[in-house]
Amino acid sequence: MKKGCKYGTHRVIQPIGVMPQPAAKISNDMNIYDNEILIDVHALNIDSASFTQIDEEAGHDIEKIKAKIIEIVAERGKMQNPVTGSGGMLIGTVEKIGEALDGKIDLKVGDKISTLVSLSLTPLKIDEIIDIKPDIDRVVIKGKAILFESGLYAKLPKDMDENLALAALDVAGAAAQVAKLVKPGQSVLLLGAAGKSGMLCSYEAVKRVGPTGNVIGLVRNEEEKTRLKRLGLKMKIVICDARAAIDVMNATLECNNGCEVDVAINMVNVTNTEMSTILPVKDEGVVYFFSMSTSFTKAALGAEGVGKDITMIVGNGYTKGHAEITLEELRENETLREIFEELYV
Repeated sequence: MKKGCKYGTHRVIQPIGVMPQPAAKISNDMNIYDNEILIDVHALNIDSASFTQIDEEAGHDIEKIKAKIIEIVAERGKMQNPVTGSGGMLIGTVEKIGEALDGKIDLKVGDKISTLVSLSLTPLKIDEIIDIKPDIDRVVIKGKAILFESGLYAKLPKDMDENLALAALDVAGAAAQVAKLVKPGQSVLLLGAAGKSGMLCSYEAVKRVGPTGNVIGLVRNEEEKTRLKRLGLKMKIVICDARAAIDVMNATLECNNGCEVDVAINMVNVTNTEMSTILPVKDEGVVYFFSMSTSFTKAALGAEGVGKDITMIVGNGYTKGHAEITLEELRENETLREIFEELYV
């Protein structure tokens, strides 16, 4: 077997010298290097912002969505939306382990895993798209993928359906970051609180602020409000357009005794929500952008323009223990698990 770079740079075709994620094209030759893992792929969970963009471009036509995904993978060697730059993640079965890794990792051939690194850097080859599930951003395929030596993964748990685990692990970084960022007694604003990552973060935020804190969940409509209320969490739920910054700020102040919040977390899948996240936060507060629709330029210049001295964190999908924290939430809250099973299994 040929020797490969830990970070997968040996797969980069264009432009030479960059890492696999920002590369325009990588090799999806499924002959593995000595430090790679070959995966027989069952399904892709496309990043929400990416799937939304493809769905809208295709006019909600399933066949056109399939064609676009095939086109992207053929051109780039990976599933990286050229508009959003984002990917998603996958589940599959370990088919082969490179000789440099064999016996050095806790995987064996036949293990079912979920990758915890983005499809935007994962070599992927699609033989056939079997089904598209637009309500949950899922693409069922026959295909293969490569996991680099540095690539993170989680073995699928035996106490829950693999599709349930996939749905949760797809957004595992969000709730785990909330667990790190949110402190007892704080006030927290969650934009997109009834979505997949939103519900997990709502549960985690309420747990972390404790009885003296205040969690405000922003949702799009009555349907989402009803869904979030089912969780029975001690939080305030507001219906508001996440793109209307002044409306979001005023609604937040009303729910927080006229005060700005300590932390705001953005999990929406549409553009132009940066200022709605920034305006309601007090000076020296924290804004966490988990959404892949976020514009760094709009966030940075927007905060400067309104004189906000805040810490802004880019949504890193990985933090230590993120898979364990997220799956444990589904075990801890029976209603949360029920809703996930209804929506994503």
